[in-house]
Order: sequence, then structure tokens, then C-alpha cells
Amino acid sequence: MMLKKQRVLVCGAGGFIGGHFVRYLLSRGINVVRAVDSKPLQEWHQYSSSVENLVCNLSEIDACRQVTAGVDAVFQLAADMGGMGFIHNNKALCMLSVLVNTHMLLAARDSGVERFFYSSSACVYNAEKQKDAAVVPLREEDAYPAMPEDGYGWEKLFSERMCKHFQEDFGLESRIARFHNVYGPYGTYDGGREKAPAAICRKVIEAKAAGKDEIEIWGDGNQTRSFMYIDDCMWGMQAIMESEIQEPINLGSSELVTINQLVDIVEEIAGVKLRRRYKLDAPKGVNGRNSDNTKIRDYLGWEPSIALSDGMARTYEWIECQMLSGVRN
Repeated sequence: MMLKKQRVLVCGAGGFIGGHFVRYLLSRGINVVRAVDSKPLQEWHQYSSSVENLVCNLSEIDACRQVTAGVDAVFQLAADMGGMGFIHNNKALCMLSVLVNTHMLLAARDSGVERFFYSSSACVYNAEKQKDAAVVPLREEDAYPAMPEDGYGWEKLFSERMCKHFQEDFGLESRIARFHNVYGPYGTYDGGREKAPAAICRKVIEAKAAGKDEIEIWGDGNQTRSFMYIDDCMWGMQAIMESEIQEPINLGSSELVTINQLVDIVEEIAGVKLRRRYKLDAPKGVNGRNSDNTKIRDYLGWEPSIALSDGMARTYEWIECQMLSGVRN
């Protein structure tokens, strides 16, 4: 499937990744006919006036039928989610996203959609394989036997299975990417749904502006993660959708860092050095998580490659501009 020949729907278009993706597709001459989100339009992270922007509750089947009418390709990014603090404290809310995925699959099948992209997550991986900060990069088969992140991870894994069986039983072709910690400009950086890169940028900017010499870090700072810059995510999503990859696949950077090292990067960008106060009882997730990119290299001859230091510099600049201008998100 070449997307330039298709009519495309993006669900979750008012979110961080969705907003970027609509603009990315349009910049490549792809016909995005419809962009959908549950938030009021003025609360979308980004939106493009050249497409039909709809505010719909996709947990309702009638809304899903409305938005899938007349489209060939669906990117299903809509979900209730956030950083570790949010998914730790809102397990039921995260699991309710299964209604969106179920109804979108049903509507896509009934509307004759040719291909369905589902944004899954590295939270599907077995927690037993993520106990050590010096983690072995996670291969796609490490999702089983299943023991994903409680709430959010279980919903993602179940929805992966639904995509698989809708393809087997109804012929609705699906592509599944397991995102690993996407970050970049135009994302949430306060309010409780922000992820570690944006949260650390915000904390450093606040400390610097207030003349303080300390920031709070969740956990002991030794937990490890990889972080993928938004531009790599955009390219990977299109490539996976257009490919013949028939299995869930990692979409993430393999550049592993500790949270302390992430703070080091932000401090260097900001030109400050701060004391760190560790909040050991805060939600911190697994001890270690990294993406094994063997399969995506084999399939596409490519993997996410934007260096964390470069992506964080762009992200910090955008968040600082927003905060110093008085904008909150």
C-alpha cells in the first residue's frame, strides 16, 4: 500500500503524536481527509485547516462509523494515556480505550477500510524481563508469556490481539507498532500526563527561572529507558503502514540512558547544574526498558537514529519558549 494513493483518517489527531503526524502526511502530499479527536479543537496540540477536523467520542460505535466512511487507511492513535504517573493512577481509565479500538476495528471492517494501523506500546512487554536497569533490549517475542504493565499494557496487548484476529477472520489488514517513549516539541509538559523528557525539561526550566538549585526526580534515577524523537516516529509509522510487516514491531530508539543521564543532558542544554532530590515512593515503572531493533532493520533497512541530545535540545527550546511566554498546557 502506498499512502499517496489512499484516503487517510488519523484518530487521536489532537494529541502529541497525532498532531505531528497529520502535518507530516500533508507535507508529503498524502490525502488526509479527516482528523479526529475527543478534545475540543482549541485544546488540540496542533491541527491543520486543510483537512476535516472532527470532535468525536470514538468509544461510541456510531462516531466510529461516521469517521471511517469513505476512507482507505486508518491510523488509530486515539487513547487515554500519559506518563508513568498517569497510567499508574488511572488503570481503569486506560483500559477503557479498548472501547475505542474495538469500535474502530468494527467500523473499519464494515466501511471497507483496506489497512488499519494500531499504535501499541512497549508497556506490553513482560515485566519479568525489565527488572534490571542493565536490561537486555526487548525483542518482539518478549511480550509472551504475558505480564504487561497493569492496566495500560494489558489494554494495548489485548488490542493487538484484536487487530490480529480481525485480519485473520475478516481480512482487515493491520499494522502494529510498539512505540517506545516518544518525545519532542508540541507535547504535554505539565498537568500530570507528561512523560520523563518533557517533565525534566519543565523542572529544570522552573528551577533556573526561580533561581533554585534543586529538582525532584521520581525514583532513584538509575532506572533506564530509550527515548525516540518525534521525527523518527513519523517516518517509522508511514514505513510500517506501507510495508508488508504482518506482526507487531518495535518502533523505538536503542540509545539506552538512565534517568540521571537524561537529567545530565538537560542540565547541559540549560547551562546549569542542580542538586537532585529523589522521590523514591513515586511511580517509576520498570527498572529497565530498551528496544531491540533487529526486526525493523531487517524489514525496513532503517531504525530510529536521532540522537537523544539533539532531540532534547529541540524539545527543551520549545518548552522553554512556551513557559517563558506564560503558556501552560
